[in-house]
Amino acid sequence: MLCVRHRGATAIASDGQVTIGATVVKAGARKVRKLYGERVLAGFAGAAADAFTLFSRFEAKLEEHRGNLPRAAVELAKDWRSDRVLRRLEALLAVADREHSFLISGTGDLIEPDDGLIGIGSGGPFALAAARALVAHSDLDAKAIVTEAMKIAAALCIYTNDRITVEVL
Repeated sequence: MLCVRHRGATAIASDGQVTIGATVVKAGARKVRKLYGERVLAGFAGAAADAFTLFSRFEAKLEEHRGNLPRAAVELAKDWRSDRVLRRLEALLAVADREHSFLISGTGDLIEPDDGLIGIGSGGPFALAAARALVAHSDLDAKAIVTEAMKIAAALCIYTNDRITVEVL
């Protein structure tokens, strides 16, 4: 999963592959979505059922804080860190709007990257490296960057496929 904030646009892309161990169990999963009246993007890596629980919790936080992404992210990270049930969830969330991008982890970490780029999941490091190069050395927009970077990750990582879903703000 890759998130890019670039030139006034925000895009999140993911592949569609879901694996259990070394076995592919689904090739066309949808791991990214728009939330809060299509003003916030969210994507996940990790256990799918856990991620859907986190999407639901995060969406409730967005509603509670009237779409304030930083506040909703902080509150979800606090809950994740302190709630016994949430602490057992095995997933990562990347959430973004036009001004902010956050990585929220199962250990309660909340990280806002300096460059507006986030890569998570098995292919995340490959996609992130490709996105950094494309941001620095091309004229591509955010949507094209996440698409091309995910194609590169799919070519390198056996746990990443090329069935890419992209959402853009």
